[in-house]
Amino acid sequence: MVISTRDRAEALHRCLRSLDEGRSSPAEVVVADQSDGPETRRLVDALRDEGLPVRYLRARPGGLGASQNDAVAATSAPVVAVLDDDCIADERWLACITDAFGDDPELALLGGRVLPLGPAEPGRYAVSSRLSDRPRTFTRGAMPWDVGSGNNFAVRRSWFERIGGCDERLGPGAPLHGGLDMDLFHRLLRAGGRARYEPAAIVLHERATLQGRLARRRDYGFGTGAAIGLWHGAGDRSAWRVLAAWLRLRTELLLRMLAKRRWDGVREETIVLRATVQGLVAGMRTTRRAKEIR
Repeated sequence: MVISTRDRAEALHRCLRSLDEGRSSPAEVVVADQSDGPETRRLVDALRDEGLPVRYLRARPGGLGASQNDAVAATSAPVVAVLDDDCIADERWLACITDAFGDDPELALLGGRVLPLGPAEPGRYAVSSRLSDRPRTFTRGAMPWDVGSGNNFAVRRSWFERIGGCDERLGPGAPLHGGLDMDLFHRLLRAGGRARYEPAAIVLHERATLQGRLARRRDYGFGTGAAIGLWHGAGDRSAWRVLAAWLRLRTELLLRMLAKRRWDGVREETIVLRATVQGLVAGMRTTRRAKEIR
């Protein structure tokens, strides 16, 4: 399995400890690090000395996509589980992933449930949650956001390599900010891979400040729009269908918030919709510039 990190040694420590305490132990954990300081490497070295099968990898700069590509390339595991450094894994998380891929040799991608870490408290907000407890299977034509999210998924290595891995233009730390997971899931489904959402594969995600939550909403919308723009530029005929479904979903959520007079929700959905349009333009410009250079 792989974890990408940057300057969050304390959160990473908590994440790695949760894996060590699980019912099923990972054969290997590759920590791909883009930190400015030495704290992450020191932490990994210390935990390895304590017996945790963790390996340090200095990832290329350029954002989460570059880090995840480097991490997957560094492991030979046939199935690669991906966890964010600000999450902790449920004790059955890795066992659920192992069982799912073991029971279904045709499964290409697995997403899981994401719940808030710790009790609610003033000034701290859940982010990137996936609350559905209904298992689902997805094939070509499914919407990528239904599969799961980038802080809790596992992919069959052969499929990851078949579609060319992560698009390094997308995601945190990259020019197009977000959308890395949606792009990866969409391209895998488009290529014919079968995906599954498994609610028993649970991770707990650290809460954020209001400012942090709103920033993630913007990046989520911008990245999704940018990914759709990139797909369109690459000749993906499904791009506009995905965009229509995305705008319909966000508009329905906005109207629901308005009906309930949930002004915080109205603000968030407005941010997502505005950022989607901005990201779409940015993604289309990116592909246009790339064609001009060629």
